[in-house]
Amino acid sequence: MQAILRAYARALRSLSQPGLLWHLVWPTLLAIALWVTVGILFWADATAALLSILQRWPVVGGWLNDGETVRVATGFVINLLLFLLSVPLIFVTAAIIVAVVALPFMLDRVARSDYADLEQRRGGSFAGSVFNALWALLVFLVVAFFTLPLWLVPGLGILLSVGLSAWLNQRCYRYDALMAHADRNEMKAVPRRHRGSLYLLGIGAGVLAFVPVLNLFVPAFTGLAFVHYLLEALRIDRGARPV
Repeated sequence: MQAILRAYARALRSLSQPGLLWHLVWPTLLAIALWVTVGILFWADATAALLSILQRWPVVGGWLNDGETVRVATGFVINLLLFLLSVPLIFVTAAIIVAVVALPFMLDRVARSDYADLEQRRGGSFAGSVFNALWALLVFLVVAFFTLPLWLVPGLGILLSVGLSAWLNQRCYRYDALMAHADRNEMKAVPRRHRGSLYLLGIGAGVLAFVPVLNLFVPAFTGLAFVHYLLEALRIDRGARPV
């Protein structure tokens, strides 16, 4: 837990570096603009499609196929479910943008100021980052689709969102945080040894994603925290004293 708190504290300190604060905001603003546009254009179609999907599920489908229930569900439950889904969709879009575009810039700045002693062994690549992000996105969407009925259970939708976001965070950011400094073996070994802590980092970000205003900063700030956590872990693994 101490290492996690240290990573968050260092991420906050890094925001004083020129240019980093802007990279904290623009990925989320872009993701919000994208999904608001999609919502305006396709909300009615999405409502109809989601209702059609849920009607095919056992138990849930039987409940929704009742005539009066369909009217109520369309007017409230389905729209609420779409809203709940929009939060992780915005978050995951912002996370992908951060991982592929913003995080490499932040990594370069942070590495020069805080980890100049750490040898760069270039175990990752931009192509690897893109592939990793797209694979994480695919898994996220598949799991979200097959758990759709569970999102109707009060409170469970939020728990699912936080859990999926935590998985996505550690899957995306661990690659990008290490790709410049770790070699190929370290790229696998370091995250494996710190898996529990990386999930805790991701869970914290998943919870903050539901807090208004703060959620604008969460994806990029989480990426920054992963950079600090994993580069410090790599430094320790190589036998250097923690800073």
